Order: sequence, then structure tokens, then C-alpha cells
Amino acid sequence: MKVLVVKTSSLGDVFHTLPAIEDAWQTLPDIEFHWLVEEGFADIPTWHPAVKRVIPVAWRRWRKNLFNKHNRQEMKAFRQQLKSEQYDIVLDAQGLIKSAVFTRLANGPRYGLDKNSCREPLAAKAYQFPQAIAKGQHAIPRVRQLFAQVLGYQVPDSLSYGVDRGRWQRPDVQGDYWVFLHGTTWITKLWPEGYWKQLAQLVTNSGKQVMLPWGNDEEKQRAERIADGIDGVSVLPKMGLNDLNAYLAYAQAVVGVDTGLSHVVAALEVPSVAIYGATSATLTGVLGPQVEVMKSEMNCAPCLSKKCLLNEPGDIQPPCYREISPQRVFDYLTGVIAEY
Repeated sequence: MKVLVVKTSSLGDVFHTLPAIEDAWQTLPDIEFHWLVEEGFADIPTWHPAVKRVIPVAWRRWRKNLFNKHNRQEMKAFRQQLKSEQYDIVLDAQGLIKSAVFTRLANGPRYGLDKNSCREPLAAKAYQFPQAIAKGQHAIPRVRQLFAQVLGYQVPDSLSYGVDRGRWQRPDVQGDYWVFLHGTTWITKLWPEGYWKQLAQLVTNSGKQVMLPWGNDEEKQRAERIADGIDGVSVLPKMGLNDLNAYLAYAQAVVGVDTGLSHVVAALEVPSVAIYGATSATLTGVLGPQVEVMKSEMNCAPCLSKKCLLNEPGDIQPPCYREISPQRVFDYLTGVIAEY
């Protein structure tokens, strides 16, 4: 059976699809997946052995100038590539109008979420076989249920992304180390910098090292401040996702916030903590067999605001993170590692 999966973006959404791929592959070992995905995420589907072909789409780039000659040539080549295969099933796992358009371009019976299940109800008109999947669930079980319903099996009890960490070579680091994913987009999603420094001291005092990646100048400066004065804390050079994955895959533990890289860690099934304050993990948060989500229990959380609405004084800001202390994070992960 040859199945085209349409799930183009974003980073977290792409990772949310991998457990469904793993379910299907374990149940139907002869199945072959092709995956249509945004060009920036094209490496990720290749992490699973059931994905035999990746079809990159550059919609995010093309839409900025649809009438550019080069873009139009690329769009034509994309359509030709998409139509070159005949599929047993074309499955839109995204439920957006843009993904529905791509689904219509492919050859094969079209499946997707029905109008009451998808995020953009108009998308359901593109499918010959719309499927009802209850809303109000996390994205991962929803996609797993969609695949199981279309392909005809029961969703397994266990959850796995099916990613082999051995595809990356261990970095040249002596001894055990932890990775801190301290960078994210909103100020209100940042765990307090003083907490990162305290956690780094706890980890290094236990004989482990700490690695601090970064993606922009602001994150680099934060990493340098966290590392300042603490032996055993290293600020990594700037690197792409594939190189960073090697550090994540072989880490003894990872601590992160609400950021796309925390979804990578979930897929790698490394012992980790994902810290949530202003945002919610309920529908699209980090989820995996080795991830513990620590979320604020304050009445105002999650506020879903880019600026703290409480305006409360104190050294720890935003205040919703006060209860998620460095000691709590450290004690949890050292307990997991002891049993791992």
C-alpha cells in the first residue's frame, strides 16, 4: 500500500505526525509512505524508515511572490512531481485549506477530517472520504486516530515516534551532559534566567556537564550569562538542526520550554522536562513517552499573552514560573535517570 501524507508545517505539527506513521508501520509493515512537507522541514520525515519519499513544497516562500517567474517554474515542477505517482490513499493530516488544495492535486482517493473535525471546515470539501475525529484532544492522539480509522487498525496503547537515535553520531563530549533549550519566541514563555543558572549549578555539582545551544544573538547572550562563572557549562557554536540533534540524542537529560526543539526531544525519546507557563500544552504541547510537562498552576495560567498580565513584583518573572523551581526540575530528572 502506498500512502501520501499531506502535513506541511509547522515544526511541532510535523513531529506530531510521526507517532501515527509508527503505528501504521508496526501494524502494516508493507505500507510505504510518501510525505508532502514544507521545504524547511523536509529532513524530518526521513527520520522514519516507513517514509520512502519526501515531496518538498515551498508555499511559505512562493506565496510572497506568486507571479515571480522562478517561483512559477518551481510550482509547475512541484505539480508535475506530485502527479507522477498513483497512490492508494492520499491523506490530509492537517485539515487546512492549503493542505486540501495540495491533496486535490495528488492522484488517489482523498481522505481527511470532516467539516466538524478540521480547523478550516471548507477544507473538508476536498476529500472524497471525510473522517470524524473528536476535537478537544491533543494533536497526537487525533492524528493517530485519523490514520487508524483510514487504514483500518486499532490505535496501539503505547506511544512511540519510531526515530532511531543511532542515526546521529555522538558528539565529542566526555561524560554525561544535559542540554538546556532556553530559547523561545515570547518573553512570557521564557523560564527565568536566574533559574537556568541555578539549575546549571545543580547539574554541574552532580558531576554532569551542561550544553547551551542558541539560534540568534539574544539567545547567545543569554547562554553566555548562564554559563558565566560555572565550570562545566559550555555554550555551543551555532549549528543547524541536524548537528544539534546529535547533542540532543545523546544527552542524559534535556530541559526546555515551549519551543519547537522540545518536540524534537520528545521524538528522540530522551528523558526531559518541558516547562509551560503562559501557554497551554493541552492541544499542541510537547508529548512523548520520556517527557514530563511541568505547567504553572496559577489561576491566570495559561494566559496565552505575550506580556504578563499580572504585573506582580518579584525577582522571578513571569511569576507563573515561581513554583517550577530548578530544584523541582533537577529532582524529577535525576529520579528518572536513576530508573532509566
